[in-house]
Amino acid sequence: MSKKKPDNKPKKIVINSYWIYGLIIFMILAMQVFTYINGKTEIISLGKLEDLARKGHIEKVDVITNYNSVKVFLKKEVLEEYPKLTVNKWNIHQPHYTTEYGDIATFDGLISDLKEDNIMIDPKYGQETNYLGQMLSWILPFAIIIGLWVFFMRKMGSGGGGPGGQIFNIGKSKATLFDNSDAKVNVTFKDVAGLEEAKEEVMEVVDFLKNPKKYTALGGKIPKGVLLIGPPGTGKTLLAKAVAGEAAVPFFSISGSDFVEMFVGVGASRVRDLFKQAREKAPCIVFIDEIDAIGRARGKGAVQGGNDERENTLNQLLVEMDGFKTDKGVILMAATNRPDILDKALMRPGRFDRQIGVDRPDLKGREAIFKVHLKNIKTDDSIKAEQLAEMTPGFAGAEIANVCNEAALVAARRNKKAVHLDDFNYALDRVIGGLEKKNKIISPKEKEIIAYHEAGHAICGWYLEHASPLVKVTIVPRGVGTLGYAQYLPKEEYITRTEALQDRMAMTLGGRAAEKLVFNKISTGAQSDLDQVTKMAYSIIAVFGMNDKVGNVSFHGMQQDSFNKPYSDQTATLIDDEVRNMIDVEYLRAQALLTEKRNELNILAQQLLEKEVLLKSDVEKLIGIRPFPDEPHIPIMTTDKYNELFDDETSEKPEPAV
Repeated sequence: MSKKKPDNKPKKIVINSYWIYGLIIFMILAMQVFTYINGKTEIISLGKLEDLARKGHIEKVDVITNYNSVKVFLKKEVLEEYPKLTVNKWNIHQPHYTTEYGDIATFDGLISDLKEDNIMIDPKYGQETNYLGQMLSWILPFAIIIGLWVFFMRKMGSGGGGPGGQIFNIGKSKATLFDNSDAKVNVTFKDVAGLEEAKEEVMEVVDFLKNPKKYTALGGKIPKGVLLIGPPGTGKTLLAKAVAGEAAVPFFSISGSDFVEMFVGVGASRVRDLFKQAREKAPCIVFIDEIDAIGRARGKGAVQGGNDERENTLNQLLVEMDGFKTDKGVILMAATNRPDILDKALMRPGRFDRQIGVDRPDLKGREAIFKVHLKNIKTDDSIKAEQLAEMTPGFAGAEIANVCNEAALVAARRNKKAVHLDDFNYALDRVIGGLEKKNKIISPKEKEIIAYHEAGHAICGWYLEHASPLVKVTIVPRGVGTLGYAQYLPKEEYITRTEALQDRMAMTLGGRAAEKLVFNKISTGAQSDLDQVTKMAYSIIAVFGMNDKVGNVSFHGMQQDSFNKPYSDQTATLIDDEVRNMIDVEYLRAQALLTEKRNELNILAQQLLEKEVLLKSDVEKLIGIRPFPDEPHIPIMTTDKYNELFDDETSEKPEPAV
């Protein structure tokens, strides 16, 4: 990789409005200092004035009546007798001495006494005006008002600064330009892993701009727009950064919220300015992140008779995408995780010709992502990317990066020289369950209820065929309101049958069923379980069409409220009844299973009270191997290895729960 040569060109000084403000302030301060220096004259008493007059050294006297002061000017021929005078020779209006009088009658009496002694002094009476002070008294209030107005308008126009933040540039585009000489983007396609199909599509877009004749020679047209669609954290913005790093063309990057403004017409003006700059830099790529901020479907939630600024911005974007020709070499890329709310006119061919799905990575994708992040971490030789990929089903790229970073921080906190597998397990616990609450005080009775609740989940998941394999069960409190949890390893599957959903519901209700079976009472600890089961039951019946009575119907994505429902009241009653029946059936299944496995339930609960954490290997030793062998390999450490985490003095040993 070639190193970039240092730029020895002198940087140009950019003159903006702050230079003008600073120059005005400097001039005012300079005038004040100059006036102070020039006006620095020795102050004498009236007795000293009388002595100078009797010596005949005074040439003239000026009386300033509005300041009650007297300016004394000496004769030039006697100045040599006063070497300590600090008078500016260039200012002929500066007096040699000044004196002050409290009462004009006192000064007039002194002049009369001198005249009686034949010492003639003819004082001149007058007033002085401070023009600078008067100017400041008029100008300063207006300057403060104008300065505050400019400040607030700039804040409203730019959201705190940045390009286009000036009040006169409020309609300018705020896009950041990355050209060939810009070194800010160091991400390339090598840094993008787990998104092979999406990466190929995006790489082809870059090739469109580098070799347009290769495609146009056969009559093809370069696509106008590419829309990246996927859940949060899957790498949409990372793909755009890779395009900026790989493309040998200018790359404009801007967020959809940068077009939204409180002033009417500003968003449309910024869209026009953005595409004007893009046409001047063609061939180039324009990337708009979170385009749903301006691309929301029109006509929804608008005020009757009002002027919707967001709709005007979207209309201008639609016009610009139709306006520039394909041979200009301007390609618009955008990213969103809410494609269902985008306007249909924005999604049609001819605007966004390609829609690239960026989904959560599968097992191979997670393995590739781990390999990318493990390059920057000093790991033990036993760490394998494929093992970590099996331990993180359903994780997106951002979540995998977070796990790797947390593991490195945990290893550094324990003063290790490399990151081990136990550090990744601890990081997974922290990411999934939250921060461990070491100092939370739990009474023995509450701890027993929690132990049986979590043991009920574990037993149901262990003996139900289609439930996810158990990884770990713990009663150590974590996160907000989590007093314990059972961790499972979901299978890599893309379709789910009815029996699998039913087993998962029974497993989720296992905690409440265990409480009822053992204590003949229930608690609030099953609130999250009930919420999850209720949503699952409604999805089975009203979304997936898996109920015989409701039938093969799906109300997914339809507007559902008390005034506009996609089904009748009779259907709503039927759905509610079937949801309750389904939950009751699965609850009874869980109770029956726990009654049959009551001995195993007691064993797990007592071991949880003693050890607080049980791994899959511990469960196998206590109640036997799970009777369904078709499970994926789960590289989870043993309990002995897990307990070693808390043996060192530098480790975070949890406080007793009681």
